[in-house]
Amino acid sequence: MSLASPYDALLLLSFGGPEGPDDVVPFLENVTRGRGIPKERLVEVGAHYFQFGGVSPINGQNRALIAALEQDFARHGLDLPIYWGNRNWDPYLADTLARMAEDGVRRAVVFVTSAYSSYSGCRQYREDLAAAVAAGGAATADLELDRVRAYYDHPGFVEPMIRSTVEALGTLDESVRDAAELVFVTHSLPLVLAESSPYVEQHEAIVQLVAEGVERATGIADRPRSLTYCSRSGPPSQPWLEPDIGDHLRERSGGGLPAAVAVPIGFVSDHMEVVYDLDTEAAATAAKLGLPFARAATVGTDPAFVAAIRDLVLERAARARGEQPEPKALSALGVMPDVCRAGCCPNPRAQKPALCGSD
Repeated sequence: MSLASPYDALLLLSFGGPEGPDDVVPFLENVTRGRGIPKERLVEVGAHYFQFGGVSPINGQNRALIAALEQDFARHGLDLPIYWGNRNWDPYLADTLARMAEDGVRRAVVFVTSAYSSYSGCRQYREDLAAAVAAGGAATADLELDRVRAYYDHPGFVEPMIRSTVEALGTLDESVRDAAELVFVTHSLPLVLAESSPYVEQHEAIVQLVAEGVERATGIADRPRSLTYCSRSGPPSQPWLEPDIGDHLRERSGGGLPAAVAVPIGFVSDHMEVVYDLDTEAAATAAKLGLPFARAATVGTDPAFVAAIRDLVLERAARARGEQPEPKALSALGVMPDVCRAGCCPNPRAQKPALCGSD
């Protein structure tokens, strides 16, 4: 029996991003479809993509992750082909599922490149899966897809963040290093979405775990820390999670903060929200303030994170076989379920079919 039985493939499901200047506006049209945003506004919104040649790093990072997973699987005797589908750009999820069906895949385990629970980070992907299966008609109707659980507190996600934070602290001058604040950063959400999910609680739990790990590594107790947000969009009248990292840096610098390390716990790789919102905008804000600033690396293709994905696949496979594996999870919030409960992280606009859940 295969180590991953009953699964015969792994599907990596992600957001997608443009890979050239001509892709930017069509990509943003996909992201904002149904919201009535004029093309002129999308050109303005896409300005930060054009600063990077119209290329989002996320697709390249997913290719690198798949390559690392293939090597890891081969070393550990895990014979499981890996497919990749995106929500908003090529390779589109519907096309990937059609190819999987053509290749004879019958049951696949799904890894989403979002570690936390929220509508946009979980249910919307489950809606994408349902829509893509439906789009394939008879060819994909019998394809079974099982998502791995939310993995925000898996040691293979948390421990690389601890290491990268310690490394970022090490780049600061010794005169400010021990008093530098850990400014944890994640993607902001409308409050209506945050309040209907454990998104904030999960982040707060990981802030605590990473801060404790940094304290053990550096011997510095009671280091200041904060949870901030980036990448807010939408009308100003709509309340979103705050504070924005730029606003936070300005406020704390005015209060005498000697240095800051941005810790991007909300992201699994250095994609656009990281390279623009943190490496470009937040870094420029800190420079203008004269505030020493460093940014910790995301987990990316860290071997511990790659091994964590393998562990999550095998854990999900064991449960699919009716076994009771011991999950690796560090927070006190409890292990998230493989199958989402009814009403979890609801769609604020309309109820839609969603796979991998009880509703």
